[in-house]
Amino acid sequence: MRLTTKGRYAVTAMLDLAIHKAQGPVNLADISHRQAISLSYLEQLFAKLRRGSLVISVRGPGGGYELQRSSEAIFIAEIIDAVNESVDTTRCHGAGDCQGGETCLTHYLWEDLSNQIHNFLEDISLADLVAKSEIKLIAAKQDRQRMVVNENIREIGEANDLRIPHSSL
Repeated sequence: MRLTTKGRYAVTAMLDLAIHKAQGPVNLADISHRQAISLSYLEQLFAKLRRGSLVISVRGPGGGYELQRSSEAIFIAEIIDAVNESVDTTRCHGAGDCQGGETCLTHYLWEDLSNQIHNFLEDISLADLVAKSEIKLIAAKQDRQRMVVNENIREIGEANDLRIPHSSL
């Protein structure tokens, strides 16, 4: 199975949101910096995630996005489905149109694989991923790197006698 960028980025962004949910609403710029995903792309994904009832937006200062349900109740397959990402491993996009309008010999094999993958992802919640020690280590490293970058920006601003509010970093 090969997920496209849309599905991978949506899952990554939702996982980032779940990891940082204790900090309150998470703005997309922070996710963009931590996960190296374009802000405009995240805006498109989060519009779909919002329509899919997976996130809510919080307006105003300190606003951003929050999970609409607990991380235990949001499953990876839902995220992929919300961004209209197919888990189809056939080359005919599930329509049986593999060979000039005809079903190929292995169509049903690949269709079954796609179903197995979707079923597998239906059983994995964001909370399951957040609980993994490997993911905790990666998230902690990303947060430390972000703090170092913010500190460097602040030092450059102070050296140039600029006042950069902490909330802009």
